[in-house]
Amino acid sequence: MSVPRPRAATIEDVALAAGVSRAAVSKVLRDAYGVSDAMRARVTAAMTELNYRPRIAARAMRGRTYTLGIELPDLANHFFARIVRGATGALEGTPYQLIIAPAEAASREGLRALEALVDRQVDGLIAVSPRVDEAGLERISASVPVVMFGRHDTSDRYDVVAGDDAAGAQAAMQHLLALGHTHIAHLTLPESDHAEPFPHGVRLREYAAAMEAAGHRDRAVVWRTDEGEGNSYEVVRRTLEAGTPVTAVFAAHDELAFGAMRAAAELGRPLSVVGYDDVPMASHPALGLTTVHQPGEAMGARAVEMLLERFAGRTEPVHEGFEIELKVRTSTSAP
Repeated sequence: MSVPRPRAATIEDVALAAGVSRAAVSKVLRDAYGVSDAMRARVTAAMTELNYRPRIAARAMRGRTYTLGIELPDLANHFFARIVRGATGALEGTPYQLIIAPAEAASREGLRALEALVDRQVDGLIAVSPRVDEAGLERISASVPVVMFGRHDTSDRYDVVAGDDAAGAQAAMQHLLALGHTHIAHLTLPESDHAEPFPHGVRLREYAAAMEAAGHRDRAVVWRTDEGEGNSYEVVRRTLEAGTPVTAVFAAHDELAFGAMRAAAELGRPLSVVGYDDVPMASHPALGLTTVHQPGEAMGARAVEMLLERFAGRTEPVHEGFEIELKVRTSTSAP
């Protein structure tokens, strides 16, 4: 015999328990002007007693759901955890909650995740989608405020938070060149052939420019890998086993750099490795990854602040860049 599901409390139940009207409960829920402290206390106590949770659809009808959505293409990337930590920290003391939507790296999947968040009536979106095109984001931003994270978009329909990828890649390459490396590979993802607005495209462009400026254009080589430490490990191991003359690798982000370091260590092959992002594990003494630091927490917090500014009435787009810093550790040395 099946046990019937308990009935969820309704706004009418709260009104009855608090001894007030349904309209009074609604005023408390939307923090309307003129609600007394005593009324708020009675309604809040009744909600707690009944375990009442206002439904998203009902809250949306009142104008807000007090939820923000953030789409992430790769939950294994530790830099994204720093973004989320900064975003949630910026929401402390506000009525808003963050909803995370994972998406595969393909453009259609990132767009689908963003659309799913819109369907759930979030009040604003943070998109960490390197492959979703500007047209798709502009279409979504027509109905909900959007912040694009990481890319250098120029759209006037939504806000942008990004690091200085050009300066970061230049710093990484100048470090390796100054150490005396001439055979330097760039380990990056399949979509990085595009330059602006894609961050990996900018890093690839600056890598090629640095090699050419140093007179090593004929020694420039790009190693392609799918996302994840495991994939980069396989690519780098196969390449090292094949006898590449490469003595240093500039990786598009830290997860790829960790895979390169593991492959080199297992083969006993000296290989200087520079990453990008500066995830917490990069500073571990056992790894000591030289990497380009991006202030992930500050960038995540700023993305949330931009959405809150939109809710407060700002209409002009904001495109904000963050400075980078090269963190030199033990993963790099002279060849």
